[in-house]
Amino acid sequence: MKRESSLDIFRGFTLAAMILVNTPGSWSYVYAPLLHSHWHGLTPTDLIFPFFLFIVGAAMFFSLSRQPKSQIPWLKIVKRTALLFFIGMSLNFYPFTSDIDNWRIMGVLQRIALCYCLGAIIIILFSDKGIWLATAVLMIGYFGVMLTQSPAWTLENNLVRDVDLYLLGASHMYKGFGLPFDPEGLLSCIPATATLLLGYLTSSALSHHQSAKEKIKQLAIWAIIALALGLAWHQWQPINKPLWTGSYVLVTAACGWITLAVIVFFNSRNWGKGVFSAAQIFGSNPLFIYILSWLFAATLQQVIRFKVDGKDTNAYEMSFTFLSSVMSPYNASLVFALLVVALHFLVALWLYRRKIFIKL
Repeated sequence: MKRESSLDIFRGFTLAAMILVNTPGSWSYVYAPLLHSHWHGLTPTDLIFPFFLFIVGAAMFFSLSRQPKSQIPWLKIVKRTALLFFIGMSLNFYPFTSDIDNWRIMGVLQRIALCYCLGAIIIILFSDKGIWLATAVLMIGYFGVMLTQSPAWTLENNLVRDVDLYLLGASHMYKGFGLPFDPEGLLSCIPATATLLLGYLTSSALSHHQSAKEKIKQLAIWAIIALALGLAWHQWQPINKPLWTGSYVLVTAACGWITLAVIVFFNSRNWGKGVFSAAQIFGSNPLFIYILSWLFAATLQQVIRFKVDGKDTNAYEMSFTFLSSVMSPYNASLVFALLVVALHFLVALWLYRRKIFIKL
């Protein structure tokens, strides 16, 4: 089964964007498009995580779709789920100096793990038509469950937060919103799995089309329908990344299909070949590079610490301070992030040239 190269290119761009928005030189100086929407709404940064989940689902088509029922790798699925979740929690704990009573349990890799597990079960049990139906059920069912509480879509009052408070406890939740609320909450993994399944269905559909024109037409039709439905649904269920609402699933999927259609178009004409080749290389070890980027930033901030003129500082802050001495703080913050992306590309290139592909 031939892999769709445009999906690999898409994965590389998404990974680069994820590292870019996660490692600014200073969170006090970040250009608006590189920040998440605070609650309702959508910024370019709010597209990155769903794109990543979408690509995880797209890759699952090649690993699961042709497996005979008697050879379904259930043990492998369970092991991969557990390993992803464990690594994600370990990244939250690193460098293991904080009080265990305040360790955050959920996170990006943890969400990927849970969505991968639920998505794998659905993919194995159903045909493509069944997966489409399951995707709709996940989104609509989540919408219905959320409406059992009123108000349903506020930061202070929503079922996602209540479930996490009950099962995880406030001390083990994200505090970045000013109160305990986890944007990678347990309940919202349900609609997030719909995003993953749409990625799987995209790979399946593209595998049945030979020409770039057919692929672009298919992606464009899906994008138009999803965008229309998502914007309409927004009237009752706001587009919201922290809650991963159904309207958010549809609108981000539409953006993903549009982006993928553009990549297919350019790739079919060999336009931007060098950039696309670099993206494929960058995305050849996606989970490893993502984990490395997290460890890199955390090490600079929390491990490499020292005093300068009697003041406590760290390597991360020192690097930003140096850059901001020769350019504006906003540009220094952006350049710092771009340098981190470039550094991790060099690591990805080194691995690629030696044919080292690290899989979990």
